[in-house]
Amino acid sequence: MSHDGVRLRAVMRSVAFLTAGALAVPTLAACSSDDESGKPLAGQDIAPVGRDLVADGGTLNWAVDDVPETLNTFQSDADDATTRVAQAVLPAMFRLDAQGRPQRDADFLESAKVVDTEPKQVVLYKLDQRAVWSDGREIGAADFAAQWRALSGKDSAYWTARNAGYDRIEKIERGANNLEVKVTFSRPYADWKALFSPLYPKDVMGTPDAFNDGARRKLKVTAGAFGVQKIDRKDKEIVLARNPHWWGRPAKLSEIVLHAVPLDKRAAALADGTVDLAEIDPADASRIALAGRAKGTNTPLQGASASPTSKDENKNESRQKKKLNKKQRKALAKYLRQQDALRAFTVRRSFEPAYTQLALNGSAGPLADERVRRAVARALDRTALAKVVLQPLGLPAVPVGSHLALSGQAAYADNSGALGDHDTTEAQALLTDAGWVAGGPLKDRGEKAAGAEGKKGKKSDDEADSEGGSDGQYIVGEDNKDPQDHTKKHDKASGRGGDEGSKHLADGKQYDGRKVKQGGAPGAYAPKGTAAPAGAKTGVLAKDGKPLTLRFVLPSGTGSESLSAVADNISRMLEKVGIRTEITKVSDDSYFKDHIASGQYDLALYSWPASAFPATDARPIFAKPVPAADGSLNVEQNYTRVGTDQVDQLFDQAASTLDEDESAALVRKADARIWAAAGSIPLYQRPQLTAARRTVVNAGSFGFQTPVYEDMGFLKKGAKVSPSPSSGS
Repeated sequence: MSHDGVRLRAVMRSVAFLTAGALAVPTLAACSSDDESGKPLAGQDIAPVGRDLVADGGTLNWAVDDVPETLNTFQSDADDATTRVAQAVLPAMFRLDAQGRPQRDADFLESAKVVDTEPKQVVLYKLDQRAVWSDGREIGAADFAAQWRALSGKDSAYWTARNAGYDRIEKIERGANNLEVKVTFSRPYADWKALFSPLYPKDVMGTPDAFNDGARRKLKVTAGAFGVQKIDRKDKEIVLARNPHWWGRPAKLSEIVLHAVPLDKRAAALADGTVDLAEIDPADASRIALAGRAKGTNTPLQGASASPTSKDENKNESRQKKKLNKKQRKALAKYLRQQDALRAFTVRRSFEPAYTQLALNGSAGPLADERVRRAVARALDRTALAKVVLQPLGLPAVPVGSHLALSGQAAYADNSGALGDHDTTEAQALLTDAGWVAGGPLKDRGEKAAGAEGKKGKKSDDEADSEGGSDGQYIVGEDNKDPQDHTKKHDKASGRGGDEGSKHLADGKQYDGRKVKQGGAPGAYAPKGTAAPAGAKTGVLAKDGKPLTLRFVLPSGTGSESLSAVADNISRMLEKVGIRTEITKVSDDSYFKDHIASGQYDLALYSWPASAFPATDARPIFAKPVPAADGSLNVEQNYTRVGTDQVDQLFDQAASTLDEDESAALVRKADARIWAAAGSIPLYQRPQLTAARRTVVNAGSFGFQTPVYEDMGFLKKGAKVSPSPSSGS
């Protein structure tokens, strides 16, 4: 579920298990002032209390988007609900803390560490002696080995969505006793803590049939504070029951029931008592806030005050009620009943471990030229865009400074300086250098705009060459970049930018069967001090008789209002430098499949989750597209089609470096180069708004941390919750 638009599903399964729907109780850890990673922009808002104040028993009804198609998080159609179930009922060797960093799960793991690096990396896991599956069998090396074989990628009979990390394992053995598991890697792997979380029993991973089909609709064997009691697809709910054999702290709740409730039906579900906890959109958050005010201030009548403060205003409201027809009065009565019921709820606010970005499709058209992409980026006031979404919610309006981590995570650093700050003059200079000039002659009105249908037109050799850079020019933003990042001279004959491979790849041939000539410069070149042409204010920019117009594709479904507001502001910012946009709204079902994944857009807004293991999980998102055997282009999850060899190399180095500080430094270097390529522009961390019954504690808007399901529950009668600081403070 998303209230600021559609986000990708089933794209980063290892990330999803650790971040989607994360809950937590502990407070934020402090960070030193010289720590580049900083601290999370907002704390958790979950009404935290000690276990002694949580009542024993009760059922927590929790809204999810849908009953998941599969309970196997390693399959492509797994979703957030899949993750939520897995977190509650399966082992994890590591879970995330409040800063999005992996920490050992003491209920399953006594210790885990690298015990050898030469000749091979060896990790030794020592399991808790109490850790058993629900059938009584000890959790051990057989389960680790079965999961490795299923996810290694060596057996195509397993329909897996990913095998990152597992493909580096050479062997798994029993250690000195049944509680030890020894994992030997064929090549070094920095993100080994991402593995075996969740861990499925060998019953699920042991055979392709069990993996592909057996775990889709049921999990017979589990090991967690809860177990799967029932999956009811008719009533659209999953019942998780307290595990009586759980060796950790007993779950406070008797049951957690996950109810499938569409986003636009959640206010009604809260009001009628169907759910106690639900992520909501800003409109429903406003309703709940309004309901919390004095009774009699809830009537949504046009022209009437939302909060009557005088007898005259009350009389005016009464007169308007009398003017309503029968159907309107009935709808109003229903609304007021719901408002009265919503007084039992509060809105808990924080940030999701995910960010929203502006994606620029670099496969063809004007955005195939890196200078134009940079111009788009330099035209944006990212702080102003963050304010559009976050300021009304009382959350810090701070732009995201990294593609690969969020503030508080180990790899986070603000690398946006590699691209440069908001500067409309510099944006206009970049466009001028790329050949887009104001007042240029336009062809007849039947001519297609350069951006909207640009992907379907093949560029001439002259046009492609005109996009190349030249010597003696500086790279915009170079003074802010890593001093080790030296851009090579542009080789026009080969169309390649030095040996760093910093030029994007075009992928027009993947979707329309025609190969697009690769052009563009390896850096965003503009003569130093170049100004926009005289008189060029917001007039139409043109090149070769075509106006500079970009197709901006957005989802149209429930919860997309914030994205629309952001897109409108982006369009106005771009218009100031002469770039026009054509906004097209499409259905949520079509948005990714028919537009983002297929490359049928110029600009788009969508979100990515942040990972504690970016060297592994973020690589497919930013990897340089490569030609496939059938002649198409394999873009993995890089839907902007912008990538460089150097970024790929930095990811590979970071994933193979066992020194955590060095690995984080390499990730930061990769991020700086991703910024410089200007294929995607991070805007803001996604807000998380959760409606919670006031008596629900240790649950709400959860931030980075992995759930502590056994601590969630209802406040004991007579107990009080200390007011938590506002997440926006």
